[in-house]
Amino acid sequence: MTTPDIASTTALEPKTKLSGKVLKTTLAGALVDVGQTIPGVIHISQLSNEPINKVEDVVKEGQTIDVWVRRVKRDRIELTMIEPLALEWKEIEPDMIVKGKVVRLEAYGAFVDIGAERPGMVHVSELAHGYVKTPNEIVKEGDEVEAKVLDVNRKKKQIKLSMKALEPEIEEFKPAKKEIKKSGRHAPKKETVEDTQQQEAKEAELTVMQIAWQEALNKANEDRAYKVKRAKSNVSQEQEDLLERTMKKRLPTGG
Repeated sequence: MTTPDIASTTALEPKTKLSGKVLKTTLAGALVDVGQTIPGVIHISQLSNEPINKVEDVVKEGQTIDVWVRRVKRDRIELTMIEPLALEWKEIEPDMIVKGKVVRLEAYGAFVDIGAERPGMVHVSELAHGYVKTPNEIVKEGDEVEAKVLDVNRKKKQIKLSMKALEPEIEEFKPAKKEIKKSGRHAPKKETVEDTQQQEAKEAELTVMQIAWQEALNKANEDRAYKVKRAKSNVSQEQEDLLERTMKKRLPTGG
């Protein structure tokens, strides 16, 4: 038994587009010559997106058709006439970079056809850095854009995209006057060793002056107290002398 030569078919990848000639039609599908050593086979379900009753309603023997590779097996190449998606759900992952065409604009964002079953949506906040009021400020229908996948929900069949994630972030503009304000008189002064030494010398000088001033006050208070005490002592002595002289005058003297 001759084993089919599949060496030339190993290079065929899924989604590869081929052109072939219909060799035979059956109830289940069609046999197609795609120029390989093994035949190509199209199942009836792969002839059209719409349901069909007969293979002959879509293709006929001898007709040349465009097909895509679904998978390569040892004895046949399974084909489809339904153009495959550029991106299957299982192939879409966060952080992927994708390209597509803007197909619809809404107030909340833009829808981009990236070749998946459904368009991805770029929210208005993900269109560009800074405030964007409406999507048409940034894009228009038909624009070719590049975006990054933020999230994919296969169950809900939703794809969230971002265009600003691929753009460099704009640094906030800082006016020169703000820098001047930082370094102006209101800015805290950096203390140096010299400043510290000067401050310590001032404090030491102030302390010496305070001590000298206090000593002068104490001496002045002592002098004042001594003079008052001495004055009181002189008054008392004068009073005693006056009293003694008075008594001598009044007392009788013997003789």
